[in-house]
Amino acid sequence: MTDMTDLSQSRCAILGGGGFIGTNLCRALQGRVAGMKIFSRRLSFPPAVSGIEWISGDFEHTDKVAEAVAGCDTVFHLLTATTPASANLDMIGDLNANVAGTLRLLDACRAEGVRRIVYISSGGTIYGIPQQIPTPESAPTSPITAYGVTKLSVEKYLHLYHHLYGLEYRVLRVANPFGPYQTAIKNQGVIAAFMRHALRGESINVWGDGSIVRDYIFIDDVISAMLAAATHEGPSRVFNIGRGEGRSLTEIVEAIEQVSGLTIPVQYGAARAIDVPRSILDITLARRELGWQPQHDFLSGMQLTWDWMRSLS
Repeated sequence: MTDMTDLSQSRCAILGGGGFIGTNLCRALQGRVAGMKIFSRRLSFPPAVSGIEWISGDFEHTDKVAEAVAGCDTVFHLLTATTPASANLDMIGDLNANVAGTLRLLDACRAEGVRRIVYISSGGTIYGIPQQIPTPESAPTSPITAYGVTKLSVEKYLHLYHHLYGLEYRVLRVANPFGPYQTAIKNQGVIAAFMRHALRGESINVWGDGSIVRDYIFIDDVISAMLAAATHEGPSRVFNIGRGEGRSLTEIVEAIEQVSGLTIPVQYGAARAIDVPRSILDITLARRELGWQPQHDFLSGMQLTWDWMRSLS
């Protein structure tokens, strides 16, 4: 895990702290920072974040957002009200929920004297159908989903607020994270969803022929990148966070069979227009500037995730 010394005096607000990434981040920060608050609609695993102040609210509740960031110097922005699938169904709603909500957050951060925002963007949707694989941060950004457009819009507003007001930020374009505390209740997180079906003895439903390739990264490695981004001082502000390796959906099923010892039936369905055929991130910049690199190999992360999910059943 990244050295926490520089964060030890920080007061942090974790927006979206009740979800998958947020729960893991809170556990990593607990007892190692001067103060911490969670802002989220609900807590997915309350015992995992016990003892941390929780402010319950929706992103559109301006007063609650202001309460959450009050007295804080570092804000981790993990809130996303939509998924790649749902955003296309209501693009105006997606815009209002995520972009307008972020603008209200940025205004609250200015008013409360927040020094830095760490924003979790999307390495899988920002670039659209990539022209270069592995894909670097300098690649063209042409999202093919409203979700990706929204993420990119937030990145641009962070840049604007830095230019206009000096609000510091770091953006992490995270690939496909997986690990403990991921529930897949929003139909996001293919590994968690597949494992849940396997635990129930159900077949796995795959969109397309199983050839879609993604870059999957264990959650502890995402958290260490977030901690590094919170204290980073350097010229770059946008970083890809992944393993820099690609695995197909078919390979994901095979890995679950390997760590579980099960034989899992698979049902193949029609491909989806929102799915980029192949997405792998170039993580050279994060290695060089953040001093970060993944510590967990894919299969050990899968085993830890399976063991955790099995412990719930």
